[in-house]
Amino acid sequence: MEQVRVGRRVGRALGRMLRPFQPPEHLPQLLPNPDRDGAIVDCALYVRGARQPGRPAFTEAVEAARRRRNGFVWLGLFEPTWAQFAGVADLLGIDELTVEQTLAADRRPGLEQRGDVTVLTVRTARYVEHAELTATSEVVDTGAVTLLIGRHFVVSVRHGAAGALADVRGQLQERPTLLVHGPWAVGYAVIERMVELYHDVSTRVERDVEKLEETAFLRVGGCDVQQIYQLKRELVEFKRAVLPLQPPLRRTTETSVDLPPALKQYFQDVHGRLHQVVERVGSYNELLDSILQARLAQVGLDQNNDMRKIAAWAAIAAMQTAIAGIYGMNFGNIPGLHWQWGFAVVLLVMLTGALVLHRLFRRSGWL
Repeated sequence: MEQVRVGRRVGRALGRMLRPFQPPEHLPQLLPNPDRDGAIVDCALYVRGARQPGRPAFTEAVEAARRRRNGFVWLGLFEPTWAQFAGVADLLGIDELTVEQTLAADRRPGLEQRGDVTVLTVRTARYVEHAELTATSEVVDTGAVTLLIGRHFVVSVRHGAAGALADVRGQLQERPTLLVHGPWAVGYAVIERMVELYHDVSTRVERDVEKLEETAFLRVGGCDVQQIYQLKRELVEFKRAVLPLQPPLRRTTETSVDLPPALKQYFQDVHGRLHQVVERVGSYNELLDSILQARLAQVGLDQNNDMRKIAAWAAIAAMQTAIAGIYGMNFGNIPGLHWQWGFAVVLLVMLTGALVLHRLFRRSGWL
């Protein structure tokens, strides 16, 4: 009997192991929850340009937005992991390649159409305060924001400390006439905010460039070549955030992008402001090149001056060495060698020759 009981227990255990997996009823709740998932900054449902009360779970908000004609969800994420973002991707039907690109922190600005989802990537930037510019100073810090824009949703994924979107959300909610245009209104608001940050960064970088220009030709306390080169490196990082955004902004007005007609003029305006930043960055780069070349020329001139001073003093010392070398020879018939005033006369000749050479070198600018 005991063997029969053991056999039944083993059979029931094997049956449970071989039974097809049945997902629990609460599985949809395992998707990102604003109250539990630290990667979620905010989740809101908007209907007819107004945010609905409360902070719903993402799954509930998506379902409600799909039932509303003029509703959409804005989900804000900050540096989510693959596991945290997988639930969002499954719910919205986003493919694995798009997920991988969205989670990449070093993505280049771009605009791509992936089925019913538009992927818009923008680089963020902020100016890093510093007491003085050194060879290792960090001047510009950059990150990335990727927007997944669909018919009833927009998901923003931000990487890096720069470009927080809390102010963007608050300002956009105060503009219901703009928010009523749906998810692309969020796309415009984010790009507008990034361009404003670009303007702020470019203005502050301009001050650093002006300080370098003021000290480039100072003989005492002037800037080092390493400082100029470091600022150029930081400016290159800033250019990588600003310049590649121009083609995606131009593409937003094309027919291939499902952009509400009322928003096209907004995107054209922000594209014009971005072009101003691009021109300013280009002028800074040219000015830094000029400062660098001028500073290198100044360093070369200073080295030539030093070499002339060394050569002048070497010439003065060579005359003394020649006289001392001649009278140091072991010969008995050298003129004045046995004269009573010979030593004094030789010293006087050496001192007079040194003073004459020093005066000549001073007149010629060598000393």
